[in-house]
Amino acid sequence: MDKISMKMKTTQLIAILWWVVAMMALPILAHGSIDQSPAAVKKWFKELRHAKEKLTELHFYVHDRVTAESPTSVLVAQANSTSKSPTMFGATYVFDDPMTLGPEPSSKIIGHANGITSSASKEEDASQIGIMNLVFNDGKFNGSSLSVLGDYPFFQKYKEMPIVGGSGAFRLARGIVTAIIHTYNDTTQNEIIDFHVLVLHY
Repeated sequence: MDKISMKMKTTQLIAILWWVVAMMALPILAHGSIDQSPAAVKKWFKELRHAKEKLTELHFYVHDRVTAESPTSVLVAQANSTSKSPTMFGATYVFDDPMTLGPEPSSKIIGHANGITSSASKEEDASQIGIMNLVFNDGKFNGSSLSVLGDYPFFQKYKEMPIVGGSGAFRLARGIVTAIIHTYNDTTQNEIIDFHVLVLHY
């Protein structure tokens, strides 16, 4: 076999290998960083007994804007007595807050925290119940999410909320989110929250 024929065959082989890799990657790219089709999820469960649980630590900032020109948190319901309550009992907000690597608003966005908070305490210490999904759209967890449900005691320094599940790379996740107010503006009610996440997943 001459050198030209050998070179052509090598080029063809490389092209075929690239095509195979591209075809295998299509279902992954369609859903982010992990294939989330029903068949893939079923296969994942079948292989779960061989999987090892691992701990992942995440750190990012959530920007909650209530009175900005383009708010990310809006009041959707309240009771007749809410405005007279010192804890705003009954006030319910829906939010879609950007998650960023750093505390600056211009920092890189890695996802969104979206969900509902409701003032659920009539006591002196304001407390909210929070239901949220932390949805990632960047990096190795692109297309994956964490589901959080728990108490959000506004005036406590550390707000600990349990992770009750997840999707994509975080299937069957469990863990803890510790939220700390980074900055809060009394006038605008806008805040930046420091999120520390410890999550066990497969």
